[in-house]
Parts: sequence; C-alpha cells; structure tokens
Amino acid sequence: MTHGKNFIVEENVKIGKDCSFGHNVVIRSGTVIGDEVVVADNVVLGKKPFKSSVSATTSDDDNGGLIIGDSVKIGAGCVIYSGSEIGESCFFGDMASVREDVIVGRKTVIGKSVSVENQCRIGSFVKIETNAYITAMSWIGDYCFIAPMVAFSNDNYLGRTEERKRHFKGPTLEKGARIGVNATILPGMIIGEEALVAAGSVVTKDVDAGVIVAGVPARYFGDVKDEEKV
Repeated sequence: MTHGKNFIVEENVKIGKDCSFGHNVVIRSGTVIGDEVVVADNVVLGKKPFKSSVSATTSDDDNGGLIIGDSVKIGAGCVIYSGSEIGESCFFGDMASVREDVIVGRKTVIGKSVSVENQCRIGSFVKIETNAYITAMSWIGDYCFIAPMVAFSNDNYLGRTEERKRHFKGPTLEKGARIGVNATILPGMIIGEEALVAAGSVVTKDVDAGVIVAGVPARYFGDVKDEEKV
C-alpha cells in the first residue's frame, strides 16, 4: 500500500493488497476496501450521514460500514458515505458524491460532480455523466446511460405537507435505458427497457420499452433501432 500526506485511517478499517491513496484521504471506521483500489487526493470514505431538523429521507440508524470492491478508482474530492456498497472496477470522477444505503454494481462509471442520494440501486455497466443528479430512492438497471445535467426527482409535493413522505419515489430505469443531456425525470416514472429519452425532455408519464420520447412533456417520437440495443 502507498499513501500521501495526512492519510487518516480510523479503527476497524480493512484495506486490501496493492492499494494507493493520495494526500488528505480520510477513511472512517467500518470501511472495507478491496485489492488494487486507487484513491486520489482529498477523499472521504465511509462518512456518516448528517441529519438536519427537516430531513425527510435521512435516518439516524447505524447503517453499517462502506464496502468498496477490488480495482475501484476514486477521483479527487469524492465523498462516499457509510452503509453503501461499491462493486468491483467502478470509476468515480472528481468530486462525485454517493450517499448512504446505495448499491452500485460492477464496472459502473459515476462521472465528475455526480450526486447520488441515499437508498438508490445502480446496476452494472452503467454510465452516469458529469453533474447528473440521482435523487433518493431511484433504481437504475444494468447498461443504462445517463447524460450530463440529467435531473431525477422524487417528491410530487415539492417539500410541502407531511403527506409527501408517504409517496416518495425516485424514477426507475430498466435495463439499457438511456437519458439525453439535461432531461428531467419526474417522481416515480418508469423508463422501459432500451427506451431513450431525448435531450431536454421532461418525462411526466411512464415510457414504454424500446421507444424514443422527446419534448416537454415528453411524447412518443419513434422506436429505438435494434442495432442500438444492448
């Protein structure tokens, strides 16, 4: 193992073979790191969640430690919370943030400054590009593609009334679904397998498998070609 200056490791941390850590890296108690993991400067691994007086989805419960699989690469300034599990050979761009109770499959890319909120499930071979926002309680299947500046949402009440807490639900992307740049996906929407949401669209209704939707609100535009499917 190699590491830079100001490398802080708390108790009950396990680090595998041939790992490399940059300067100012903090690894919190309970974190488990696999073999051949590369971590750049100014990274926090296993951060415990803070809860404000008005937090709606953050829990005070002990969510366990962070688990990072073999051959993961984590860019500068990333923060990955406790209680999450990262599959082998994932890649995190600089300043990405992953909250607690998130599962990420193998060989998935979380791009620069992407924000993944708590209680999300992200499959394998997924690509989430720069500045995308994945809201709490979202589900993303294998081989999905999410372009830069995409925004998910999970609250139809926009923060008003306690009733909203009974209905929180992020979007669901089924296997191979693709979302174009700057699209917005409203709460609970289901994007079907191999469907495509065009750039700038606002999805207000479920999208059938294998179709293209575009516009505000998004409407049927065509069918995805067979050669473009996984």
